[in-house]
Amino acid sequence: MPADRRPAPAAPGGGFVRDARPDQASDESESRPLVALRPMTAADWPSVAAIYADGIATGDATFETAVPSWEDWDAARRADCRIVAEVAGAGGEHRPRPPGVLAGFACLSPVSRRPVYSGVAEVMVYVAAPWRGRGIGGRLLRALVREADASGVWTLQAHVFPENDTSVRAHRSAGFRVAGVRERIGRASDGRWRDTLLLERRSLVGGLD
Repeated sequence: MPADRRPAPAAPGGGFVRDARPDQASDESESRPLVALRPMTAADWPSVAAIYADGIATGDATFETAVPSWEDWDAARRADCRIVAEVAGAGGEHRPRPPGVLAGFACLSPVSRRPVYSGVAEVMVYVAAPWRGRGIGGRLLRALVREADASGVWTLQAHVFPENDTSVRAHRSAGFRVAGVRERIGRASDGRWRDTLLLERRSLVGGLD
C-alpha cells in the first residue's frame, strides 16, 4: 500500500442503485415509512453488512465483490460520521413491518494518513433493496455532509459509476460537482473495464482559515 493509503479508485462507494424503485404499496403508511437517522454502533454491523452485500450484488454500486469482516471495515472508516437510517413503526394494516429495521447507512473513509489530507474523506452511502427509491439515500447523504462539516472535514469525494445516475443526481443535489472522469480505471468481476466519475464537495465552513 502506498504511503498515502488512498482508497483504491476501483471501489466506488455511492451505493445508490439505478432504477431500483420498489413496488408501490397500496397503503400510504407503507410507501412513506417513518425513518429516523441515528449514529451507527458496532451492534448494527450485521444489518450494515447485509445492506452492503445488497449493493455489491447490483454490480452498479462498487467494484468490491465481498463484504469484509467487521474488524477490517471498522479500521478503514473514520470513527465519527457513521449514520444509519432506521425504520421505526413502518408498515400499514395489511403488511406490517417490525420496527428497528435498518434501511441504509452512510460513513466516511480517510483518503490518507498524511496530516495534510486529514480533512479529506471518501463518501460511502448504501440503501437496502426494499427501501430504495424513497429518498432515504439522499437524506443519509445530506446528514453525512452536515456531520462532516461539524467534524472539520473540508473535502468530500465519491467515486461513482457513470451509469449510476441515481447516485450522481443525489450527490449533485447535496452540493457535489463532477471533478473528472477516470476512464477504464478498474476491471469488474465480469471482465468489463469501467469508468468512474470523481465527485467532490468542498465545505463552506471547514478549512477556511
